[in-house]
Amino acid sequence: MADKMMDIAAQLQSELKTSDQFTDLKAAFDAIKADPETFKLFTEFQKLQLQIQQQQMQGQEPAETDIKRAQNMANQVKENDAISHLMTKEKALNDLLNDINRVVTRPIIDLYRN
Repeated sequence: MADKMMDIAAQLQSELKTSDQFTDLKAAFDAIKADPETFKLFTEFQKLQLQIQQQQMQGQEPAETDIKRAQNMANQVKENDAISHLMTKEKALNDLLNDINRVVTRPIIDLYRN
């Protein structure tokens, strides 16, 4: 049974790669990668966010300079049309994945409701 489930998951993965949401996200990311300045801003912002999240998960307070830097970069990211477009496409894909998760986990939810 586990092998069958993994086959279905692999099929779902393949279908996901051809979905509008994924292809739109890929196109938006490719556009960012094509612009070195935008790509640098995007990757630096991601790294800084991850660093701050890791510190918080370890119970550490992020440095004030890192927080200010993240706020400044967040403003730059919001003003960048290509990154804003990417985030919109990322949200659409995430919404699809959330919908899929709700369908897949429905039997568990129903189990606990009975």
